[in-house]
Amino acid sequence: MKILAVAMLIALLMIVVVSSVGYCKETNVLVAYFSCTGNTRSLAVHAADALNATLYEIKPETHYTSSDLNWRDNSSRASLEKSDPSSRPVISGVVENMEEYDIVFIGYPIWWGQAPRIILTFLESYDFSSKTIVPFCTSGSSGVGSSATNLHGLCADSTNWLSGARLPSSASRNDVVSWINGLGLDINAEK
Repeated sequence: MKILAVAMLIALLMIVVVSSVGYCKETNVLVAYFSCTGNTRSLAVHAADALNATLYEIKPETHYTSSDLNWRDNSSRASLEKSDPSSRPVISGVVENMEEYDIVFIGYPIWWGQAPRIILTFLESYDFSSKTIVPFCTSGSSGVGSSATNLHGLCADSTNWLSGARLPSSASRNDVVSWINGLGLDINAEK
């Protein structure tokens, strides 16, 4: 009888504590990415799948052709955008209900040591106040460099900006899961 009374008292206390604290909110995660060749896309798909997150492709209104991406041609579209700090390629589409996301992974290729200008367009299009941003990039030869640091300045001071990571385009799902689970976030990617 005494054990039953103690168990009921503990259950009642737990109900009071949970009621006063409120419910535990589920963390909503968005994986947004820009990819012209598919390298960054494959990593974004791994991340979104492992996190059961929403996947959003940052699509330019005007698609990039292979000649647009010719980094050896100073008059190519990508070269001209890189040379113009005010360049903001227009994005086709929007993220629905951005305010509902707590954590936003942003994937992009490295172009001349930086994120493509369309990533700046994306960051300037939404309010990331009080959100956590996790940048990741792919590159054939460059590291993440200062790309993530430069992007951080486009967000509100209350944005929790994690250090960027360069992942090889050949990274497996397990590689991506290990990276995510090593970030120290309150989420868990599943293998």
